[in-house]
Amino acid sequence: MLLTEQEKLREFISTVVGKYDRQRSALLPILRVIQEEYGYVSELAMQYVADLLGIHAAKVYGVATFYHFINTEPKGKFIIRLSRDISSIMKGANDIARQLETVLGIRFGETTPDGLFTLQWTSCIGMDDQAPAMMINSEVFSNLTPLLIPQIIRQCTEKFYSHRPITGMVGDSFTTTLTYASHHANAGITKAAAMEPDEVIAEISASGLCGRGGAGFPTGTKWKMAADANGDVKYMICNADEGEPGTFKDRITLSWFADLVFEGMTIAAYAIRASQGIVYLRAEYAYLLPHLEQVLKARREAGLLGCDISGKEGFNFDIRIQMGAGSYVCGEETALIESLEGNRGEPRNRPPYPTEAGFLGQPTVVNNVETLATVSVILARGAQWFSGIGTEKSKGFKLFSVSGECARPGLYELPWGSTVSGLLALAGGEGAKAVQIGGYSGRFLPAAEFGRKLAYEDLGAGSSVIIYGPDRDLLEVAENYLEFFVEESCGQCTPCRDGNVVLLNGIRSLRNGKCSGQQLDELLSLAETICVASKCGLGQSSPKVLLSINRYFRNEINAHLTAEHSARST
Repeated sequence: MLLTEQEKLREFISTVVGKYDRQRSALLPILRVIQEEYGYVSELAMQYVADLLGIHAAKVYGVATFYHFINTEPKGKFIIRLSRDISSIMKGANDIARQLETVLGIRFGETTPDGLFTLQWTSCIGMDDQAPAMMINSEVFSNLTPLLIPQIIRQCTEKFYSHRPITGMVGDSFTTTLTYASHHANAGITKAAAMEPDEVIAEISASGLCGRGGAGFPTGTKWKMAADANGDVKYMICNADEGEPGTFKDRITLSWFADLVFEGMTIAAYAIRASQGIVYLRAEYAYLLPHLEQVLKARREAGLLGCDISGKEGFNFDIRIQMGAGSYVCGEETALIESLEGNRGEPRNRPPYPTEAGFLGQPTVVNNVETLATVSVILARGAQWFSGIGTEKSKGFKLFSVSGECARPGLYELPWGSTVSGLLALAGGEGAKAVQIGGYSGRFLPAAEFGRKLAYEDLGAGSSVIIYGPDRDLLEVAENYLEFFVEESCGQCTPCRDGNVVLLNGIRSLRNGKCSGQQLDELLSLAETICVASKCGLGQSSPKVLLSINRYFRNEINAHLTAEHSARST
């Protein structure tokens, strides 16, 4: 008997859900598999998934529509996502956009009549050292020029009709010699296996290592809290959801030094007595998945994952990779855990903290890629070596992703305590008007403050460094930032969800010369309120760019105010 299309769909979904043992926490991976097969997740597919998992269809719909990389309506065979973060705009992304529209005969948000191509804007894809860049499905094309676009589109079309693979144009280059490159593989885990778990934690605490993901929480303290917590199972999670615009250090680390990251996870698991590890990999890095799986396979074969690791009886730990689906807020550790559990990636109220009740309610440590790679180096070389680098309050070295208007964008390793001006000199960014430290949610600095230090006690732990030249329109920058925050807000709290929309519209009015002094004052007051009243770091940081421009570059704002206000101000 021939099956109807609906019956085929249900049979396929039943098989997929069965492979995940009908676990509700597997909702996101299940949706991704359905999309890979059918191109999108239909409402009917959502209903089937809900029935099989024993949850309401509204829950499935809410999750599917939360993530940018889950399609809930038909798209082209090739989805082109052009990065529109400010570093990409400065490097010519708008020219690439116009060429794409010309070649394809459609506008952004549309699909070609033959169903081959869908054209979309997206936020940073972790390629700002090679901007402008775009993704076509899971392939990345970087250092784009308008002349390359017809060639790339032709390659996709030929691929579709002849089943040949398309080839992305990606290459990494290091502008400095990284410590990771000179590290002896697996020296850290060998040393850790000869120690007691508490001794490993003490070594990391003595090193002064703090989280490299932005919060800067002491790593040893976090591990100690998880080690002391009661739980049937403990989890070690690597946060590889590198979504802060302008950041690409984790991409390069995973591309070239994945062994160190997995080794760091294994050391952490030994210290806190975790048996299961998860890498949450951002959707934009899907092309790294085959490489990472191969590295994991090799580690299992070498006895570095699995049972009795490194000959240590009872030391059992393994790692799996779970793909994200496109959400900036999932970089926050509790939102990431929500996503892993099959929910919308919305930050949790704290306490309890993940070290007490994290993934599936069990004690969980979440560390980012750079932190875990550095753990391996510390165990191999010793806490004293690491703590001897940097400043009294900021120990060790740090990776910085540098992009924007400079001669030498790329990845730089510097000891904590280096100055912004020193980094600008290395990157060829002398003469900059402003620098953004820590991505869109970080610090916006004028040239007068370039003598400040890259350290926890000064500019914080942010890794993204975006350089703005003397002729850059900073209100254009502010508009780009607010467009990003409006798009990425999880919508959970009113100040962020609604307030950022008002700020964005206000900046657009200001750029168009339709904003009065009174309206500007109201916008600035609202910005202060959003910073204080928002639930998570996104809303608490989103207004900072407008507040900083008002503080340091008020002349640029005054130039756009209505003539009535300008006459009064003079």
